[in-house]
Amino acid sequence: MTDSVNPVWARARLALHMVAADPQGLGGILLRSRAGPVRDAFLALLPDSARRLHPNIQDDQLFGGIDINATLASGTVVMEPGLAAHKGLLVLSMAERATASLAGRLARLMDRADAPPLIALDEGIDDEATPVTITDRLAFHLDLSELTHRDLAQIDIEDPQPLAPARLSEADIEQIANVAEAFGVPSLRAGCFALRAAQINAALAGRDAVNSQDIEAAIALVLIPRATQVPQTEEEEQPPENEQPPPEKGDDSDNGTSDQQDRLPDEMLIEAAKALLPPDFLDRLAEKQRRSGMGSGSGAAKSGNRRGRPLPSRAGRLGGSARLDLIATLRSAAPWQRIRRASQPDRKGVIIHPSDIHLRRYEEKSDRLLIFVVDASGSAALTRLAEAKGAVELMLAAAYARRDHVSLVAFRGDTADLLLPPTRSLVRTKRELAALPGGGATPLALGLREALTLAEAALQKGMLPTVALLTDGRANIALDGTPNRAQASEDARSMAQLLRASGSDAVIIDMGRRPEQQLSDLARLMGGTYLALPMANSRTISTAVTAALDV
Repeated sequence: MTDSVNPVWARARLALHMVAADPQGLGGILLRSRAGPVRDAFLALLPDSARRLHPNIQDDQLFGGIDINATLASGTVVMEPGLAAHKGLLVLSMAERATASLAGRLARLMDRADAPPLIALDEGIDDEATPVTITDRLAFHLDLSELTHRDLAQIDIEDPQPLAPARLSEADIEQIANVAEAFGVPSLRAGCFALRAAQINAALAGRDAVNSQDIEAAIALVLIPRATQVPQTEEEEQPPENEQPPPEKGDDSDNGTSDQQDRLPDEMLIEAAKALLPPDFLDRLAEKQRRSGMGSGSGAAKSGNRRGRPLPSRAGRLGGSARLDLIATLRSAAPWQRIRRASQPDRKGVIIHPSDIHLRRYEEKSDRLLIFVVDASGSAALTRLAEAKGAVELMLAAAYARRDHVSLVAFRGDTADLLLPPTRSLVRTKRELAALPGGGATPLALGLREALTLAEAALQKGMLPTVALLTDGRANIALDGTPNRAQASEDARSMAQLLRASGSDAVIIDMGRRPEQQLSDLARLMGGTYLALPMANSRTISTAVTAALDV
């Protein structure tokens, strides 16, 4: 290994060789990298026997089961082995899209003593990430996203055969545990993986016992990618210059002296490990903690095969959660029975071919969140709020059948307040809307910004947000709270464009005495519907929203 080799690429190659030398002990590798020459170069190092998995793999494909095609063709049960029986490497593509169900099944597979090693390819962006159930069982976490094709130097290391791990001492175990604690590594598996990696690194180098070099390699490969804090080491007090440090116990003996001299102190090892942290480690950690409280980003599921409104069945392949439509399958096979019996006279009963299989389908709609954004400014504020209260209660009365949630935002003066968080509780709605304040200027942009925050949170939870804006005037308060009509209008237009970009449905109800052209333009920017309802009551508003948004 030469000095010109990029250290990140060198560690990636070393991790791959360690997994080849100890596939069951190290579990595998989490590789975070987008599709490109760097990832292609890494995958080119994998053996030809590696098998691919995808996030939608079914149980029969993973663990084995009945071969439907062969069984129907022969009339006897034919079993097929799954990928779990494969003795070589498994590669999971788009691991960030793995569902909790798949993560649990893979965890069960990886916990077996004869489990094949796994390479999980993570292409996630923002808050997308491979489930912890999988990553916790993989020894090495590699991030090649910062590398380019210029960093892909060749490293001449012979492909190893499975090796016996080198000898490990109690001092090695204690040192790894101290470093893991210093960097806040939360998983106990990580410490075990680090010890195993040190043993395999020593075995690859032909040593029969672990030394400091192996400990450092294990820390860099296993513990540093899992670090959650920067250790704070205290400065040791230096003894006076005229005072010699007391001799250590056992200096004149030979038992363990050379091993202690070759081993780095914990403080020096931690300082060396800190140098491996990325320069923006604290920023990345803060961003990761911020995203941990967000939704899963799984999106809105609109269809399925388990529940919902029945749809016509279609031909398909049995497997996983697919449900057989027996009547449609028999109806498809019936016209061919005479021909099939002539070609297979020994078969009894109904002869079904794979092309006859029909599966049930259902349409399942996502929950909808109706966000009422109400203008509570001016002399008619109490009237509009009362009408909005009635409209919210009318919409909520039918929410149980339509799976709708309702939320209310009121803006006035220089603030926008979330008066009613997303709810389906009619009792809570009446209690929260009992008394609403009114009066002041019109901070329309602030109200739209609050609606945008609610809409983005709803999208992350798989809901479909819809914004219903009730107002009768022009915006005159900017986002910074200053009374500037021109800036307020521009801020409102910007918020409208962001709402449209988020994918939220929208309707603007103009409750002024005369239609306002700026509100019509705002509705066009939001990609929504503009309704002029100068004398609208709560039932009229509810009917208009229902018709405009087709809810």
